[in-house]
Amino acid sequence: MAAYLQWRRFVFFDKELVKEPLGSDGAAPGAAPASGPAASKFLCLPPGITVCDSGRGSLVFGDMEGQIWFLPRSLQLTGFQAYKLRVTHLYQLKQHNILASVGEDEEGINPLVCPQIKIWNLEKRDGGNPLCTRIFPAIPGTEPTVVSCLTVHENLNFMAIGFTDGSVTLNKGDITRDRHSKTQILHKGSYPVTGLAFRQAGKTTHLFVVTTENVQSYIVSGKDYPRVELDTHGCGLRCSALSDPSQDLQFIVAGDECVYLYQPDERGPCFAFEGHKLIAHWFRGYLVIVSRDRKVSPKSEFTSRDSQSSDKQILNIYDLCNKFIAYSAVFEDVVDVLAEWGSLYVLTRDGRVHALQEKDTQTKLEMLFKKNLFEMAINLAKSQHLDSDGLAQIFMQYGDHLYSKGNHDGAVQQYIRTIGKLEPSYVIRKFLDAQRIHNLTAYLQTLHRQSLANADHTTLLLNCYTKLKDSSKLEEFIKTKSESEVHFDVETAIKVLRQAGYYSHALYLAENHAHHEWYLKIQLEDIKNYQEALRYIGKLPFEQAESNMKRYGKILMHHIPEQTTQLLKGLCTDYRPSLESQGDREAPGCRANSEEFIPIFANNPRELKAFLEHMSEVQPDSPQGIYDTLLELRLQNWAHEEDPQVKEKLHAEAISLLKSGRFCNVFDKALVLCQMHDFQDGVLYLYEQGKLFQQIMHYHMQHEQYRQVIAVCERHGEQEPSLWEQALSYFARKEEDCKEYVAAVLKHIESKNLMPPLLVVQTLAHNSTATLSVIRDYLVQKLQKQSQQIAQDELRVRRYREETTRIRQEIQELKASPKIFQKTKCSICNSALELPSVHFLCGHSFHQHCFESYSESDADCPTCLPENRKVMDMIRAQEQKRDLHDQFQHQLKCSNDSFSVIADYFGRGVFNKLTLLTDPPTARLTTSLEAGLQRDLLMHSRRGT
Repeated sequence: MAAYLQWRRFVFFDKELVKEPLGSDGAAPGAAPASGPAASKFLCLPPGITVCDSGRGSLVFGDMEGQIWFLPRSLQLTGFQAYKLRVTHLYQLKQHNILASVGEDEEGINPLVCPQIKIWNLEKRDGGNPLCTRIFPAIPGTEPTVVSCLTVHENLNFMAIGFTDGSVTLNKGDITRDRHSKTQILHKGSYPVTGLAFRQAGKTTHLFVVTTENVQSYIVSGKDYPRVELDTHGCGLRCSALSDPSQDLQFIVAGDECVYLYQPDERGPCFAFEGHKLIAHWFRGYLVIVSRDRKVSPKSEFTSRDSQSSDKQILNIYDLCNKFIAYSAVFEDVVDVLAEWGSLYVLTRDGRVHALQEKDTQTKLEMLFKKNLFEMAINLAKSQHLDSDGLAQIFMQYGDHLYSKGNHDGAVQQYIRTIGKLEPSYVIRKFLDAQRIHNLTAYLQTLHRQSLANADHTTLLLNCYTKLKDSSKLEEFIKTKSESEVHFDVETAIKVLRQAGYYSHALYLAENHAHHEWYLKIQLEDIKNYQEALRYIGKLPFEQAESNMKRYGKILMHHIPEQTTQLLKGLCTDYRPSLESQGDREAPGCRANSEEFIPIFANNPRELKAFLEHMSEVQPDSPQGIYDTLLELRLQNWAHEEDPQVKEKLHAEAISLLKSGRFCNVFDKALVLCQMHDFQDGVLYLYEQGKLFQQIMHYHMQHEQYRQVIAVCERHGEQEPSLWEQALSYFARKEEDCKEYVAAVLKHIESKNLMPPLLVVQTLAHNSTATLSVIRDYLVQKLQKQSQQIAQDELRVRRYREETTRIRQEIQELKASPKIFQKTKCSICNSALELPSVHFLCGHSFHQHCFESYSESDADCPTCLPENRKVMDMIRAQEQKRDLHDQFQHQLKCSNDSFSVIADYFGRGVFNKLTLLTDPPTARLTTSLEAGLQRDLLMHSRRGT
């Protein structure tokens, strides 16, 4: 039970008398009075008003004359004669323009008249009046009684009528028609029925029935109409009402001691509102009670109402949700209270209408703010469904008020309710004082829980924890169960904790939220736990392990070289995280580019060598950089080693690596490395592999290794004949006795005919120690060969001349005497020659069909054509060479720079060897001619220079 004496009173309604309309336009009820004398005339209702109701945009009145009056918003009062005697009850439906009335048309035999119920369709007219769709007697039986109350369901299928004898009749069906409606007695009792109300809950329809002594409910939508006794307290007429959905459609019964609220199956809360209740009404979430207060009218309990000419009454408007009185005023002889057009209208016995207009929400809130009633303002705003921005504004003002009063704990709770609407910096600035740090912490915690904090807020909150040294709160904040529960920026939190020295907390965040870089930074730079950092890298996925080893590998190699090298070996061959399950380990692992990790070993050559040798053995297809670095490392060790046995071992390892075939594509780099470390065997090997025979020759020449010079010429002279010429020039420049080596070189030059004799003589002329005896054998052999060649050439010339003479004789015979063809067989098929046949002057004969099948042209003999073609090709070649020789000789004589002419002809390939497909004697003749031409050119060029 709630005592209303503790409830605050406010003036949330504006009261004024309704005035008559001005002119034809009229004025809205409750409007401010206009200027002028006409504006002071108040609206006055007809006398004798007995009953009132409202709905569908009008106030409806019934009087003692049987008339029903309508007062629309324009305040133009209209009416019609509904009954001959009087109107006793009215019920205006809210969803339909249907009006139900109870009145008297004629007096009965008994002192009590027989009331009639009429149903009016206000949308249709009958002679200017509303259409009456149904008339039936209110009393179902013959026993006289009086109608006490009336209610109609909004679906027009139910109508309940209460009587003073305690009975209730229920009309079920279409109430606007007699044919589809059925009337039955629902309730019988001993006490007068004072109130009825329908309540719809889904498909179930309940009917509340209240008498002067009890309250009960019926289910009228089903069969048998089950009844529930709710209470043994009743109320007077017009002292019951049905609330709106804000109070869950509860049935309100206003007794003299308390106001009770009922559900269809039980009694709800009650409120102790004193005073004799006259009227109860529900209006937009408010309970309106008109009562006679004992303090106002002390004789009211002993004197009848009719005996007083003027009865003072109190109208209270209660807000049951927020527990305050929204309005309270004293009226004289209240007839009824109606609600329409968003306002309350109080009718008094003098015919005046008082309008109670509710103030807007903002005005009501400002009134509460002035009295510092912020809690009540918050509740009011919620009940008025104020938006979140409006509520946040109230919370902020409430927080400011509490802050100004020094209640910082209460203030921060209100500020917390503004999160999401109020800028956090507004609150944070108020609590930056060290004494209020716990309030700031509470606000920041809530800000993070609602995922509205930024990195600065996270920094500030963690600093608060560290300043308070509240490790438990700090751990509770950072140790969330899942990623979805994290309400802060993890990286920012790690930074702050690291800066504050809370390394274990920072490591927890970094490890649990996969911030591997921060975890490793803290382990390596702050805690110096290198073993743990390396273990952490070993359980990371491949990509992250690779990137972190590149970033921190040098630090780890400096402090724990052996373990770091082992991890790198695994990372570059077949890496699997250390936490993988057995099933995952059966899948092929990943491997990194081992060449990219070489810089990590900059100051650890021993580990570098172990790493490189491991990679070259386990992974033969390692990048080239692995082998390049391994070669350089072995050469460095070889160059700095002083122990002969170890140096020999290192020498063998370097040579073995060079011979592994891994340096074919980087020949120059390997050669540079060997030269840098003066690794001569490697240099010579690479020269030979690269076919750099000139460099091999020069190397031995520089070291005056004569036998090796001859050996190089013998090994590679076939591939590069110029080596012999270089060897001859080299020995010719030596002043010491080199006859043995010169003789060996000359012997090879003479056997391969590599140099003209004159050039040999000129080359050896530079050597002061070389005598004629050195080249005597060479010259004698050369001259003998040339003499033999001359003899062969003369013999060939003589034979050619004899052949030419013979051919000329044959030509002459062919011209002067006839040619007799005596061939009896075909020269192609060797069959007997038959006509038609083909004969050639060369003496060959053919069948015509054989000739046509094998001949390439009609003018050439198929048998002689190959030989004739060779001869013709030789003749053409001689003619071209003769022309070229004449042109060359002419340019050589006319040019000032003979050497440039010779170089030009060499560039055009004129002096390239030309091999003709002919008999060996002819080939030797051509070779002899070319050799002679080259000698002449060489001699002429030397004379010219």
